[in-house]
Amino acid sequence: MSDYRPPTQDAAFVLRHVVGYDDIAQYPEYEHADLDTVVELLEQSGEFMTEVIAPTNRAGDVEGSKLQADGTVKTPTGFKGAYDKLVESGWASLQFPEEFGGGGFPWLIGLTIQEQLLAANMGFGMCPLLTQGAIDALLHYGSPEQKQRFLPKMISGEWSGTMNLTEPHAGSDVGALTTKAVPNDDGTYSITGQKIFISWGDQDLTDNIIHLVLARTPGAPAGTKGISLFIVPKYTLNDDDSIGERNGVHTVSLEEKMGIHASPTCVLSYENAKGYLVGEENQGMRVMFVMMNSARISVGMQGLAVGERAYQAGLEYAKGRIQGRLVGATQDSPIIDYPDVRRMLMTQKAYLSALRRIIYLNGVYMDKALYAPDAAERARAEERAALLTPISKAFGTDLGNEITSLTVQIHGGMGFIEETGVSQYMRDIRIASIYEGTNGIQAADFVGRKMGTRNGASFLEFIAHMREVEGKLEAAGERFASIRAELGRQFEALEGTTGYLLKTGAASDFTSVLAASTPFLRQWSLVVGGWLMAESALAAAALDDAKQAESQFVLARFYIEQLMPAASGLVGAITAGADDLFALDAGALLNG
Repeated sequence: MSDYRPPTQDAAFVLRHVVGYDDIAQYPEYEHADLDTVVELLEQSGEFMTEVIAPTNRAGDVEGSKLQADGTVKTPTGFKGAYDKLVESGWASLQFPEEFGGGGFPWLIGLTIQEQLLAANMGFGMCPLLTQGAIDALLHYGSPEQKQRFLPKMISGEWSGTMNLTEPHAGSDVGALTTKAVPNDDGTYSITGQKIFISWGDQDLTDNIIHLVLARTPGAPAGTKGISLFIVPKYTLNDDDSIGERNGVHTVSLEEKMGIHASPTCVLSYENAKGYLVGEENQGMRVMFVMMNSARISVGMQGLAVGERAYQAGLEYAKGRIQGRLVGATQDSPIIDYPDVRRMLMTQKAYLSALRRIIYLNGVYMDKALYAPDAAERARAEERAALLTPISKAFGTDLGNEITSLTVQIHGGMGFIEETGVSQYMRDIRIASIYEGTNGIQAADFVGRKMGTRNGASFLEFIAHMREVEGKLEAAGERFASIRAELGRQFEALEGTTGYLLKTGAASDFTSVLAASTPFLRQWSLVVGGWLMAESALAAAALDDAKQAESQFVLARFYIEQLMPAASGLVGAITAGADDLFALDAGALLNG
């Protein structure tokens, strides 16, 4: 299995020339995070992930985490040592506020380092990823006392965090949960219930685990309106905030999974566990969405990260695998010289390039929403971050599945053999399009919540913003003419489907809107990727680097002229309505 090499050069190019990192580096909050400093950090963090984290990847898959007889979870060989070094290095805490021990760097830089971590070992990287979501929720809604009590050690990595949403009978229907939270006389709550699919719900890496648990207080309204969020530590805290006795939360079992064997997916039982209310009662869904939105972007990053590592493995194999002889060749040929293998590698590289630009842009808007000096600019940035989040998550994880599958294909029969290790990438990333809201839920959110922002104006303004690239392409001359023509055709198609769904929704035909949601989200994803690839080619053409200019141009042309045309091919599915989806009853679906 090939070693991982962080794509620092492309990351630096995207930050400097494509997504406008310099804009946010000028904010007073980020004055210490200039681009030169950031690139140096990325080189150092990449070296750390390659040398310390990546070697644990194979053991994580082969050994997996195990539930011991005493009810504790043992992680695979090397994990504890690697995690301790991660805590010591501070790489997982750069994006958090300095007042709680973080580095005070932009969220975008946290994402770029997260890409390296997840590529090095996705299962391992999920632990700090989940802690990030819990930290983000407490930063937004925790009381001053809760922030001081829990955040410093969570941000340092000494303590981890989890998200406890799902219950056996509820699945994605969070409003159906039944876990109870009964008030105690001291202001705490007693939490009782069972949660399933809790990633990193127990482990031997940290001194404490801070569970964020959704539950119902007595007399709470039914459904999502009656859900509250609670901090439930694995170990309670003494008055001086030192670790106290074991709380009433226990691991019942670990799930046997298709992939991410290193990540312990726990069934947790809460039995009168001491909990602390976050925010107000019945406001748990609002806090949950802070966690979920943070996690959804990071899960999209999993698709990019694992896809990148799989691509690198496929590339190395294709260069070294000698098989057959091309017409006109004087000796046996490496398979990288065959057109079909080149097609697969170019597809992987172009998709990864587009996806990296989408997720990084998502991060830019997150930081602008926090610190842009103008209130109107912050509001627009928040809208655009919200628009891009389901794209990052769904497109990122869909492409993660497609790219890892291509790597198995490039390896041929050896890809199907565990010895090469590449099947792990495919098995690991398969879950990513399911958890943190399935990609169908992302699509429903896209057309339900996001498209309705300002009655659709947010979507239409974003299309207009993307279309500004057409003038730049025209000014760039004949070389960019075919790229401009295809982009223009796709922009027109996207405007058409967006207008159609806005009218359909206004007519209250929500079933048809939902029927269109998945192909519509894919269409948007492909077009946003094409726009950013064109911007990349234009930016590279303006530099004094002929090799970089040619590389970015060829990748943009390949993506826009060979991959992006699938976007307009989705128009039929988007505008067909729901009738065909429900025309056959269950018996007909089974028997034909």
